[in-house]
Amino acid sequence: MDEYPLIENHGLIGDLQTAALVTSDGTVDWFCCPRFDSPSVFGALLDKGKGGHCTVRPAHTTYATKQLYLPDTAVLVTRFMTEAGAGEVIDFMPLTGTTVTDRHRLVRMVRCVRGSMTFEVDIAPRFDYGRKSHELHTTENGAVFTADGTTLTVHPIREPDDERLGRLLTGDHDLRLTLNLQAGQQRGLMLESAADGPPRQIRLAEYEEIFHATIGFWRSWLSTSRYTGRWREAVERSAVTLKLMTYAPTGAVVAAPTTGLPEQLGGERNWDYRYTWIRDASFSVYALLGMGFTEEARAFIGWLGDRIEERAGDEGDTGPLNIMYAVDGSSDLKEETLDHWEGYEGSAPVRIGNGAATQLQMDIYGEALDSISFAQGHGIHLGYRGWTGLIRVLEWLADHWDSADEGLWETRGGAQDFTYGRVMSWVAFDRALRLADFSGRPAPAQHWSAARDRIFQQVMAKGWSQERGAFVQHYGSGVLDSSLLRMPTVGFLTPQDPMWSSTLDAMEQELVSDSLVYRYNPEASPDGLRGSEGTFSLCTFMYVDALARAGRIDQARLVLEKMLGYANHLGLYSEEIDLTGRQLGNFPQAFTHLALIDAAITLDAALNRGSAP
Repeated sequence: MDEYPLIENHGLIGDLQTAALVTSDGTVDWFCCPRFDSPSVFGALLDKGKGGHCTVRPAHTTYATKQLYLPDTAVLVTRFMTEAGAGEVIDFMPLTGTTVTDRHRLVRMVRCVRGSMTFEVDIAPRFDYGRKSHELHTTENGAVFTADGTTLTVHPIREPDDERLGRLLTGDHDLRLTLNLQAGQQRGLMLESAADGPPRQIRLAEYEEIFHATIGFWRSWLSTSRYTGRWREAVERSAVTLKLMTYAPTGAVVAAPTTGLPEQLGGERNWDYRYTWIRDASFSVYALLGMGFTEEARAFIGWLGDRIEERAGDEGDTGPLNIMYAVDGSSDLKEETLDHWEGYEGSAPVRIGNGAATQLQMDIYGEALDSISFAQGHGIHLGYRGWTGLIRVLEWLADHWDSADEGLWETRGGAQDFTYGRVMSWVAFDRALRLADFSGRPAPAQHWSAARDRIFQQVMAKGWSQERGAFVQHYGSGVLDSSLLRMPTVGFLTPQDPMWSSTLDAMEQELVSDSLVYRYNPEASPDGLRGSEGTFSLCTFMYVDALARAGRIDQARLVLEKMLGYANHLGLYSEEIDLTGRQLGNFPQAFTHLALIDAAITLDAALNRGSAP
């Protein structure tokens, strides 16, 4: 724990209500409980001294590590090789189901597979982002950490006739143990929040049952995938990652399970992504349905329908929908800073909550309607109340689509007439008309049609820069923006339209760097924040999709293959990539993984047909 691990040197495990990050050398340095956006129990990722961790590693001073997932699962294996022997730590979280619970289990099983090994186990929780002190109580059967009513119980996994779990080496309210193992031996720990009883010994037979049930769940779930294309390994790992970031009780998908990981080392672009963005989660409907995961898409459409029903007619300051919500649908996401934490590699401030929640971003209405329309084509429908709520939402949009907003990148440099926001407002009315026609439900079709046509005409007149030969970020500017890569995807323009081909060429010259794509140029379009950022991985996959649709298939394939090379050792992506190839931003990011799935599906179709789909 002397240095911060690279952001990409982590694997993700979870139980569909919360998640944990495990470094490639065996440290759990991020774990929030009881759900994704709860205070952290282990947070060394953001402050190595004050954040807390759970470490399992060899006592040997020199060792090599390898990390992998068991095939088709979210069960993580970290392997250690030393001159004395080889061992591994198996990390997973047993599934919790769809009922909200404070009880969550993190299993860390240690095995010696060759020779002999001594492992050191260091359990040092720091509750409530390190703001609450705790006490440690040990018994013959384990230990309990307590902090102001919160508990973390340590259950040993071993046979009754084994020696005690390990020897307590140090106090200071933390637990340090040693495990001496010979080839074929295994022992472990189960860390349990809100346990319903005291510490107890867990027999190996019970562990094996939990282990195989967890493996069985993931393999059974993934077996329903319909994707059989060229990039199956990357696509299916992305699907598992998206599933790990889904809050099962509501079907909401968080943007990432982390907060505060910097977009620039030492910079201030450190945001809390442990919430559900209407935009990101709506995009996930395409990825999920594209792979055949109907139930997950149905759950999210249900969650979205609830937000529409509860807020329709309640315009507030930012319209009838917020841009983001907590996973339970609540909307109080007040932003604050953890001033006592130094941040990842000194990248302060560390923020919890998200002040962008109160921004006006017009594009979310198009994304919401597009996902609802796409889902309806797969047999997933809004009920009557959802439809009437949708009508009220569109009534508001008809009166406000021409409003300046902050844009989908959540810049803090002031409202603008963002072209992408107008394009997605067009999408909202276009999809609403299709929904009404498909279902035969009553709707003010003429009113919607007129709004759709006015938006289209405005975008073509004001969003196009004759000087740049491209559609631009906002009216009156010459700045390019990679969000507009979605213009042909949503059907605003055909992929072969000369105006789109010119835009794509302009983006390639200005925003693409050796296949990697920037969101925009902050120097040309100040975003109200200091510093710079890396290329945005979502945008690179969107670029692949746009190239494939435009018939530039060989180029699209090369860009995709290059981008797959930037994944970490487990196939995971954070938000951004810097010039050195290092991953930056919150990790892993749902937006990136769903865009990977979409790009692979689009490019597969183009390759299979010999032309753009």
